[in-house]
Amino acid sequence: MLQIEKRSVDHFEQVVVGTDHCTGLHAIIAVHSTALGPSLGGVRMHPYVDEAAAEFDVLRLAWAMTRKAAISGLPLGGGKAVVIGDHTKGKSRDMMLALGEMVERLDGAYIAAEDAGINCKDIDIVAERTAHRVGTSSASGDPGVSTAHGVRIGIERIARRALGGDSLDGLTVAIQGVGSVGMHLADMLHARGAKLIVADVNQSACDYARDKFDATVTEPAVIHQADCDVFAPCALGGGLNPQTIPNLNCKAIAGGANNQLLDEVTDAQALLKRGIVYAPDYLLNAGGLIRLYVLEILSETQAELDARLDAIGDSLDEVLERAEAEGETPAAIAQQIADERVAAAANKV
Repeated sequence: MLQIEKRSVDHFEQVVVGTDHCTGLHAIIAVHSTALGPSLGGVRMHPYVDEAAAEFDVLRLAWAMTRKAAISGLPLGGGKAVVIGDHTKGKSRDMMLALGEMVERLDGAYIAAEDAGINCKDIDIVAERTAHRVGTSSASGDPGVSTAHGVRIGIERIARRALGGDSLDGLTVAIQGVGSVGMHLADMLHARGAKLIVADVNQSACDYARDKFDATVTEPAVIHQADCDVFAPCALGGGLNPQTIPNLNCKAIAGGANNQLLDEVTDAQALLKRGIVYAPDYLLNAGGLIRLYVLEILSETQAELDARLDAIGDSLDEVLERAEAEGETPAAIAQQIADERVAAAANKV
């Protein structure tokens, strides 16, 4: 039987922990804000060391989803879910049904989607217990391609603004993680003449990128040290921190991973001091969220989706221009814009 425990967390509307000993479900859903609309965010399944680590991750992710929706101009709030466990061997149909029941109990405050360790077939099962989900196998398709689209647009804008080039031809990009987003990004960059360096814990993915895109393969532990124009983190978060930033050999950072900075203030300042241009992650990787909203909630066309994805570049230009003019970090400016929009919506209620 599914047991729900409600927790009080500062600055969050709802945080609930769900456990079901019969199915093995141990999950946390965090709803950060619904000021702009219902919270929409993916479900991540990961073998966290303990519940505290899972809660730390889900809170950071939910907060980032609020800002991602706000800075993208979407009438959505920020929420996220994590399931504690190994998706390669601990996932079952019954577990996903219990997860669906857990989502349903939030009465629409949270809309579930896929994320790392959870795929569209899992969401199909979740959908049997709740209507508050998007991204089923019969719906809008792989959101990773749209996330990669936005990252590619961002890299092109950075190339024009900061790297002195009008195209990606000859640009060297180091991609950390060639899963769904990273592989799509590699494909897009290769088609535009970029040189690629890749790393992933999945060796077969690296082999594919090497054979398909003529990518140079390196180890995940040292990919951030690669000599490149752009470093594109597309794996898990927290990879930009006091240990890695001093060893970066890039001119700019633009990737698809969430929560790339371990500390959004001090690590952003460290990048600024080194003269490395940073494209805020939740601005650049919003393509998947935009896809779900445009194709599933609005039922608009692919052309309309592409136009919204291309607009990510305009938002990035605005952030970088303001950051330069004000002597601030792009991370701080993006946060300011997003927080102002959420606060304005909250004050109208």
